[in-house]
Amino acid sequence: MKNKKYLAFAGCMFLGMGIGALLGDTGAGTLIGMGAGFLASLFVK
Repeated sequence: MKNKKYLAFAGCMFLGMGIGALLGDTGAGTLIGMGAGFLASLFVK
C-alpha cells in the first residue's frame, strides 16, 4: 500500500518541524525530518 510510505514521510517531516520549532530552528528541523522521512519510507512495506 503506497499510502503508508507517504504517511511515514509526512509524519517524520512534521515531527522534525515540531522538534525544530522547540529548539528554535524550524528550517533545519524540517530538513532533518525530510531526510528521516525518505529513509523511513524505504523501510515501510
